[in-house]
Amino acid sequence: MGLGRLDVRERAVEPVATLEVEARRASNTQLLPRVDALLRDAGVSRGQLACVCVGRGPGSFTGVRIAMATAKGIAQALGAALVGVSSLDAVAWHAWAAGARGALAVVADAMRREVYPVRYALDDAGVQRLEADRVVKSQVAAEELAGEGGAAGAGGAAAGTLSLTGDGLKKYAELFAPAGALLPEELWAPTGTGLLLALRAAWRAGQADPFDAARHNPGFLLPVYTRLSDAEENERIRLAKNDPKNLATGVQDVAPRRDQHATMHDTAVLNARADEHGITYKPLDAAHAEAVAAMEAQVMGSDAWNAALVADELPRPDRTWWAAYAPAQAGEGEGADGALSSSAIARPAQAGASCVSDGVSPDDDGAAPTPSLAAAGDGLQLVGYAGGMIVDGQVQILKIGTDPAWRRRGIARTLISRVASDARDLGATTCSLEVRASNAGAQAFYESLGMHSVGKRPRYYSDREDAVIMEGPLQGVIGGSAVSAAASDRALRAVREGGDAAATCANVPCSEGSYSEVSAASAADSEPAPHQVDVAGMHLRVDEAHNAQVAAEPAAKLVRPLVLAIESSCDETAAAIVDGEGNLLSDVVASQIDFHSRFGGVVPEIASRKHIEAICGVCDECLDVAAQRLGMPRLTWADLDGVGVTYAPGLVGALVVGVAFAKGAAWAADKPLVGVNHLEGHLYANKIGAPDFAPPAVVSLVSGGNTMLVHMRDWGDYRVLGATIDDAVGEAFDKVAKALGLGYPGGPVVSAQGAKGNPEAIAFPRAMMHSGDMRFSLSGLKTAVVTYINNERAAGRPLNMPDICASFEAAVVDVQVKKAEMALRQTGAPTFCLGGGVAANPVLRAAYEKLCAKLHVRLVMPPLSACGDNAGMIALVALDRFRQGKFYGLETDAQAHADLEQPY
Repeated sequence: MGLGRLDVRERAVEPVATLEVEARRASNTQLLPRVDALLRDAGVSRGQLACVCVGRGPGSFTGVRIAMATAKGIAQALGAALVGVSSLDAVAWHAWAAGARGALAVVADAMRREVYPVRYALDDAGVQRLEADRVVKSQVAAEELAGEGGAAGAGGAAAGTLSLTGDGLKKYAELFAPAGALLPEELWAPTGTGLLLALRAAWRAGQADPFDAARHNPGFLLPVYTRLSDAEENERIRLAKNDPKNLATGVQDVAPRRDQHATMHDTAVLNARADEHGITYKPLDAAHAEAVAAMEAQVMGSDAWNAALVADELPRPDRTWWAAYAPAQAGEGEGADGALSSSAIARPAQAGASCVSDGVSPDDDGAAPTPSLAAAGDGLQLVGYAGGMIVDGQVQILKIGTDPAWRRRGIARTLISRVASDARDLGATTCSLEVRASNAGAQAFYESLGMHSVGKRPRYYSDREDAVIMEGPLQGVIGGSAVSAAASDRALRAVREGGDAAATCANVPCSEGSYSEVSAASAADSEPAPHQVDVAGMHLRVDEAHNAQVAAEPAAKLVRPLVLAIESSCDETAAAIVDGEGNLLSDVVASQIDFHSRFGGVVPEIASRKHIEAICGVCDECLDVAAQRLGMPRLTWADLDGVGVTYAPGLVGALVVGVAFAKGAAWAADKPLVGVNHLEGHLYANKIGAPDFAPPAVVSLVSGGNTMLVHMRDWGDYRVLGATIDDAVGEAFDKVAKALGLGYPGGPVVSAQGAKGNPEAIAFPRAMMHSGDMRFSLSGLKTAVVTYINNERAAGRPLNMPDICASFEAAVVDVQVKKAEMALRQTGAPTFCLGGGVAANPVLRAAYEKLCAKLHVRLVMPPLSACGDNAGMIALVALDRFRQGKFYGLETDAQAHADLEQPY
């Protein structure tokens, strides 16, 4: 990490102090304390910081996000610019500062026997990057560099010899030695000096302005990964095979798969959730190549691709293809989507194939799609597709096509956004395409995505019409505002007036980082509902009733302390603000369900990536809503009294983003940090609907990760009476839903089906119902349901989905109620409560109402909106802990597990 002094006149960054620390998988405990010490030793206060600079990767995914989240929190709380620079560039500049000149290759470790190799040219003037970020097998990279750089061993570099550096050499020094001269090991990692010099270079090149907080809003910055998550990569490999079973590896296609067995672990792309128009977006699979070709013939005319060309594209590692589907025979829209079809006429195997051209026939009349568009026998009708090729840091859109009968549903916008989002993860920063010169509508559409004309290709199309070349930053194409408009205004206002020309610039490196993400507003045909704010492709859930209440009531009185809390333990990014009376002034949630549903469950790596995308926007919206509630023009981090955050339990990769961000913001704003146990948050969630609720009580915690009965003897004094010995209730619902092909998440869909069925139709087992204790077991029940499904299929009988769901649900509820009654009688508690996502289940809630009425016990249940993960419940815990002075230090880290009984 480094501290530098900015000189506006010279656009120079003078290093003041630097520090390099070997984190050894402890970046989150090391980074912020070291930054704090660096500033303290240099005599620099946090208020003097003009900007924050962070290495944006590529590098260790977790390390990248720790540095990025910390830097985001610092910059957002200060209202300062957050500038991202390449971690590989920082290594190159470090070598330059040490005297290296000539050809240089940085070889960074990418794990999986892969590296990030980038070549540079170094001279006295500075460092010039020669290629974009990419990830390749170490053997391939070594052979490429050996072929280009000659061979001088590690003994020294002669004139013209390629120099090698980067932490990848720690593993592969022998492999790369024939390619050139290895620089000394102390030059292999990014340093504070390297980051400062990279920032200076970006400033002088006009690519950054350390004093422009609006341009470098923290919400715009994202890591560079250069590859998709493992789950996405494996999905693409599977879908590229032209095998109908790859469309659904579960029982989703019931009719074609009557001879196959269902399992609890089935996942499928058919789990993808449909939008409000009934349209589902998924990576394109080879089984639909014929349908794409049919639509090509319909909308692209003589520039259409055939099925073989489409299928040839799918397995290519530098390609990304997405498709939009509607249920077969679904109602069609009206009119032709003429402006939204594009096509490349060059062969996809060639570099020139990246050029996109509009191929809409002027006589498109909005007719219904031809039958051939509903190919593949999976009950889905193709209504749109898009594909792109990633090369040299740019995604070149190959195809965009939408069915003429499905206009005004935002299909083209969503498809190009999905392609661009994948391209971003693969290292792209810009987007280009080609469109017919005569198609003003298509050009206007692309301009709305931030693209502009950069030239023409004469007589490009088969009918000799010219093509307009359009190009723009990738962030505009991705869509979905990373920060609210009000937040952008806040950042602009937060820039200190009359800043010192020699202000201080803090640098928060490690070998991690991010890159800019600026998103354009959605077009009218794809805007979220008025009560939602789109953040990084996720809709923020802001309760409509709460909004109406805010508009109708007079401004709330400001009662201190004000505590902002952050929740990121799984797949919800949430933030809330509570006042000194326990009133929630704002409670905002960004859900990732749409990103996980097609995998049949939460993918930890995707969850972590989405948290880093959404967290700034969520907190911005949280501050804006609270300001509105208080009748204030704006609310800043400086106006708060404390910052709370969920530190455990949960997915470590998800938790670490919230913890690092909260630590950075609390440190920058000089506010105390309060750590919160996520499970305790679910206990407090009951206060959201019943502010007078207080222990003693028995609480049933039922969610996707937990099933337990807790005796609340007092706030902070809990005893677990019994817990599941295997699977949680929510997990059982999800896996049964998978086995039945009902999608993810399983709770709502199983409940909806069960409402139409007979709960006594099938005698599923009630495991441990008579065990004499308060433990639970769901594994046997799941197995029984799957066995029943397979037996029914083997007998050739159709599955009665409603009866299966209702009977399964009854088996779960019966055991839950039996154990709850035992707990109430044993403890004598006067109150019974619920917590966790499954607490929203209507059958369970109704059963508990009957039980509590029978036992004359008060029943307190959280509002449905507070059953799942939310920050409101975390804020309520944080408020109590704030008052008790239970603060956490800068070394705080996320924990996967935490004992609810153990005080913290």
